[in-house]
Amino acid sequence: MNEFLLILGMMLVTFSVRYVMFGASSRIKLSPAFLRALRYVPPVVLSAIVLPEVLLDDGMLSVGVMNARLVGAIAAILISYATRNLLLTIVVGMAVFFGWQGFVVPL
Repeated sequence: MNEFLLILGMMLVTFSVRYVMFGASSRIKLSPAFLRALRYVPPVVLSAIVLPEVLLDDGMLSVGVMNARLVGAIAAILISYATRNLLLTIVVGMAVFFGWQGFVVPL
C-alpha cells in the first residue's frame, strides 16, 4: 500500500508541475533568442548522460584503443555524420563496440 501511495504522490507532483507550465504557456511570450537556445537542451542533456559512460571505466578516465565504448562511440559519430541515418548509426556503433570488445580488448 505504501508503494502505491508513493507512486500516486509522484504522479500528482509530476503532473501538477507540468500542467501549470502548459497552462501558462499561452500567456508567456519567450524571446526568439531563448527559443533558439532551448533547441540545444536535448543534445546537451544526452551528452551529459552518455559521455561519462563512454569515457569512464571504474571511475577512472579511459581514453585509448582498449576502451571499446569509446571506439564504438567514435564509429557511431562518424557514421551519423556521413549518413544521417539513425538506425545505421545504432547498428554500426553497437557492432563496432561488441566486435572491439570481443576481439581486441581481450588481447
